[in-house]
Amino acid sequence: MQFMLAPDAERTTTVVIGAGMPGLAVASELCRHGVDAIVVSGLNGFPFSIESGQPGTGSLNTGKLPRCDGPDAASLQERNEILRHLRNYAASHHLDVRNTTPAVRLDLLAHQQPLKQKPEQKLWAIHTEQGVLLADNIVLTRCGQSQLRRMLADLGIAIGQNLTSALRAMGMYLVGVGELVSPTPKEVLRQAKVVGQAISAKVHPDNALAGRALTGSFAALA
Repeated sequence: MQFMLAPDAERTTTVVIGAGMPGLAVASELCRHGVDAIVVSGLNGFPFSIESGQPGTGSLNTGKLPRCDGPDAASLQERNEILRHLRNYAASHHLDVRNTTPAVRLDLLAHQQPLKQKPEQKLWAIHTEQGVLLADNIVLTRCGQSQLRRMLADLGIAIGQNLTSALRAMGMYLVGVGELVSPTPKEVLRQAKVVGQAISAKVHPDNALAGRALTGSFAALA
């Protein structure tokens, strides 16, 4: 399928969906690796489609997952302190964080490269009320892994057991994702670092430091 790029669409390398601690953490990591990104406030549970211009049947909402173990005061203090540092970093480095701009639909588009020997290019179109963002990668934060699997199954995507690898092949990454409880702040930061390095390795394949990041994996998704 050939995709038509909207003339007023914004182009970026990565769109991070969710402007909370996980989203700011991965945006900060991308900034450190010299990868441009736009952070939107969330995904409003609307459908998205894969390699199609039509809305799909799956839907996703990135609302906060409940913690079954009930975080204690120390955990909340740690989270708030990390969030404060991340917000300061975002402000001082002028990260593009759009706190009042949610995504309303995601389309994964395919485009055959001019030279047949080149692989098919995939591009995400992130629709918002303010316009369309085009990105090579998207990062979802604080969405349920089981919900994500159901959504992909509804769209006819067979992903097997290795969810992380299947999503990365689509240019989709997860940060702050768990099955029943939200990951701890330290785990979120670890996931953000892994994702930041993995995307950087794609953008800067000759960077030796970024290349080593491909050996990382999410303990929460194992």
